[in-house]
Amino acid sequence: MTAAVGRVLLERGVDVRRTRLLDAARDRVQQRRRPSRPRMRALIASGGGRLRWRDVPAPPPPGPDAAVVRPIAVATCDLDRAVALGATPFPLPLNIGHECVAEVLAVGERVTSVRPGQRVAVPFQISCGDCVPCRAGATSNCASVPPISMYGFGVGGGHWGGALADQLAVPFADAMLVPLPDGMDPVAAASLADTICDGYRHIGPYLPALLERDPDAEVLIVAGLAPRTIYSGSVPLYAGQVALALGARRVRLVDSRAHVRAAAARLGIQPLRPAELRRTPAAALVVAATATSRGLWAALSKTASDGMCSSVGGLHRVGRIPVGVLYGRNVSLRVARTDARAVMPKALALIADGRFRPEQVISTFGSLDDAPRLLAGHYRTGDIKTILSA
Repeated sequence: MTAAVGRVLLERGVDVRRTRLLDAARDRVQQRRRPSRPRMRALIASGGGRLRWRDVPAPPPPGPDAAVVRPIAVATCDLDRAVALGATPFPLPLNIGHECVAEVLAVGERVTSVRPGQRVAVPFQISCGDCVPCRAGATSNCASVPPISMYGFGVGGGHWGGALADQLAVPFADAMLVPLPDGMDPVAAASLADTICDGYRHIGPYLPALLERDPDAEVLIVAGLAPRTIYSGSVPLYAGQVALALGARRVRLVDSRAHVRAAAARLGIQPLRPAELRRTPAAALVVAATATSRGLWAALSKTASDGMCSSVGGLHRVGRIPVGVLYGRNVSLRVARTDARAVMPKALALIADGRFRPEQVISTFGSLDDAPRLLAGHYRTGDIKTILSA
């Protein structure tokens, strides 16, 4: 109410204060009569690895192009430990979790590719499928949403919620959701949303051509070099599995962690300690999976002439690279984020035909209801991959 209107009412003998009180009371009554928005639980990470379920509003009914899904298998990402411990630029608290397979609960009127009851993999990045970047396969840079829009990273990735919740809203259902083949175990595909694709994208685009040129072309994966690393080790293991699935005869993985080396050996990947890297021959395809400047230098130094080095990137602002070595050997370097939605069908095809078995990397499995305890254990230990299932 403006001051001018108040003066007019006073002149007419209207009690302005009483009118305001009546208006406020009427508004409260009307709000109570409105149907309350449904609630759900979401797992909130509050720093220091503290986790608890919190009661939050459930997503509204989906719009014409959207869907609402129920996560039924949720996986940890290699970055989750660092996020939950407050060791990344993503502010806390946040609704954690961004790798999941889900059941479709409801779809909008224009959605044609999925239906309620169907099981789908949900990419962790938000993408419309129709903008110029999306049509080019650069789904990590969708122009229809703010940059770096993704589930599970709080305000740093936009307010999209997290996969560790009873429900998840998907704004572009036809573009984003990938139906699982009939009979596929949701647990096996839970990491398809991110880390499986992150492992695939270092190998799939490059290895077939290298093997055509030289059937004995080797793959070297440089992972944890420091005695302790905060990042989990699933991406380098997935990359090694994909390399073997696509025909590489020898795949080596360098890691300081004994349990990661043991997992590599079980998968048919030759494990190496960091001290052995100096005597290791250069490889045609090298994966820099350390997320450190030192690791990138080491990976580039071990990339053979006319070879390719694919880097997971990292959270450091700058890094040193051996420019002279790259120039002399004609080495190519790619530093990028994964375009998860564009890669998902290719990785899924390898899983479906049995050549790639990501479930072999799982180190902990349990119930979604027990998520706070199991994830706290994941953050405190060297656990590689935790899967939580409904």
